[in-house]
Amino acid sequence: MHHLEQLKAKIGDRSARVGVLGLGYVGLPLAVEFAKAGFQVTGIDVSAGKVEQLNRGESYVLDIDSAELKPLVEAGLLRGTTDFSEIAHLDTVNICVPTPLRKTKDPDMSYIVACTEELAKYLKAGTLVILESTTYPGTTEELLLPTLEKSGLKVGDDFFLCFSPERVDPGNPNYQTKNIPKVVGGTTAACTEAGALFYRQALDTVVPVASTSVAEMVKLLENTFRMINIGLVNELAMMCDRMGINVWEVIEAAATKPFGFMPFYPGPGLGGHCIPIDPFYLSWKTKQAGIEARFIELAGYINGQMPQFVVDKISNALNEHAKAVKGSHVHLLGIAYKRDIDDLRESPALDIAHLLQQKGAKVTFSDPYITRTVNHEGIEIERMEEEGALGSADCVVIVTDHRNVDYANVSRAARLVVDTRNALKAFPGKNVVRL
Repeated sequence: MHHLEQLKAKIGDRSARVGVLGLGYVGLPLAVEFAKAGFQVTGIDVSAGKVEQLNRGESYVLDIDSAELKPLVEAGLLRGTTDFSEIAHLDTVNICVPTPLRKTKDPDMSYIVACTEELAKYLKAGTLVILESTTYPGTTEELLLPTLEKSGLKVGDDFFLCFSPERVDPGNPNYQTKNIPKVVGGTTAACTEAGALFYRQALDTVVPVASTSVAEMVKLLENTFRMINIGLVNELAMMCDRMGINVWEVIEAAATKPFGFMPFYPGPGLGGHCIPIDPFYLSWKTKQAGIEARFIELAGYINGQMPQFVVDKISNALNEHAKAVKGSHVHLLGIAYKRDIDDLRESPALDIAHLLQQKGAKVTFSDPYITRTVNHEGIEIERMEEEGALGSADCVVIVTDHRNVDYANVSRAARLVVDTRNALKAFPGKNVVRL
């Protein structure tokens, strides 16, 4: 057990060299927290652009301010590199690389595999390795462990392997990396002990669990819970629409019940890197075990229908104003996947724009966080200043309810508004159509 004791001593006196593989919206905030806690942190990323920005002390992640980053870089506590051989000098390595889904809804593990192979080349005795990338239950033991043990080192004795799900909520003003409780599960009890001790140095609350697969399943439960409940209220929104009932008022009244109910809200579709994607890791894995994940598949189907439902709403609203979708100017207000962030990944706005363009509409957008013409996955949307668009568009669609938009002005200036987020709750007017 001497490797464990040595590692614990290094973690305890802050002499452990910390490494973070993948410097995106999960990796960079994590690297910053450990640097702030007094550790020397090396960030490794394949993107030379990100590494150069980091080394200049410039943040490219919305939740990290350059004013917070620069002093850490200048003090020599945080640096970036594209050189994986730096792993040989590290005592801890957190893997925070993307795990996208392929179009066929099966997990693309290529980033994790490439990372683990690099890690195995340079792994030395006494190293703690923690996977944070969201994935299916079993990944750590089935994919990482055999590759890392090829080095001849034995898990639990010579090196320590854990899984700890990232729980980052971009743009959340109350919960950031430091104060979101951190779940961690190890391959062995010694691994869990090392992982928990490590996170306690920089984060407020650590929640140890018995194994890596429990920790992997925790993340999937959290996001599947959200996805299914959003699917439920989206289905309710479609029902209420048919019956002429205000779904927002229904949810608000139900939320006054102090137990047994938790409000979720409908919307134009699911976006971001987690909620639309993570549950499908689970359904893919359970299919292999011969079990059908029917709730997940159904919720995925309903949420996937929402962009079309919104386009039907727009079409009907224009029709009421004696206009066809073809040839009409439709302006999307907010296109990030959720409020107050600049991330377009899986954003329902892209689907809505694509469906409208197919019907012959002229589509423009404005978004305080996205300041360039969007060309994403073959869908091009022209940016137009909000002020001009409100007055000239045949229909304005509130897709993302950023807080720094003047909604009183939107309801005044626009001829017709389709509001998918209840942003105009305080401004009911004949020109407003709600989801």
